[in-house]
Amino acid sequence: MLIIPAIDLKDGHCVRLQQGDMDRATTFGEDPAAVAARWLEAGARRLHLVDLNGAFAGKPQNMAAIKAILKAVDGEIPVQLGGGIRDLDTIEKYLDAGLAYVIIGTAAVKNPGFLKDACTAFGGHIIVGLDARDGKVATDGWSKLTGHEVVDLARKFEDWGVESIIYTDIGRDGMLSGINVEATVKLAQALRIPVIASGGLSGMADIEALCAVEDEGVEGVIAGRAIYSGDLDFAAAQARADAWGDAD
Repeated sequence: MLIIPAIDLKDGHCVRLQQGDMDRATTFGEDPAAVAARWLEAGARRLHLVDLNGAFAGKPQNMAAIKAILKAVDGEIPVQLGGGIRDLDTIEKYLDAGLAYVIIGTAAVKNPGFLKDACTAFGGHIIVGLDARDGKVATDGWSKLTGHEVVDLARKFEDWGVESIIYTDIGRDGMLSGINVEATVKLAQALRIPVIASGGLSGMADIEALCAVEDEGVEGVIAGRAIYSGDLDFAAAQARADAWGDAD
């Protein structure tokens, strides 16, 4: 089970939002590269970046910070990034810069042809982020709820060659209210590709609950506010997940 530290970028700084609201941002680090180095040193085996400005602008906005993070990591672990990825040129630039995976969210739902093209052109490097409330997919920074069922869309994207799915319960994100394990497992059981849990990670109990269902296809969990606020000790969480895996 991968515990994946999140570095959310806003105006070049590392922040966390509550329920995707740009006006409810807490700054956790002025130097994102230093934050990345800290998680690498603590034993992270993957990093999750979000270009928050890019997500709202529809194009990359934090490239300097992203490149600084990639330089700090220096290829030791894979780095994935989402936010503002709307065309193949952007994907190519990010992969050329050293990102291992790009995450397509709103564009996957609104422009499925783009996602299909991305999977064809950059197979093995495309992750889809599906954000949902009560099983329905949301788009546009969570401001619009669609009629699409998460499982139905995920199955279609799986057939196109998506590497994995990041599933976020948007009612819980940034609120430290606990991962929606039941919904995450339901999605993982419906797919052959891995699912990464996201939204609401609050402490070690969530880590243990997810480790217990890892065999259902839950590959990892994105850790955000909890590891910055101190509610969860990242190194201890990854060690616990590793110990759980070794015991199987």
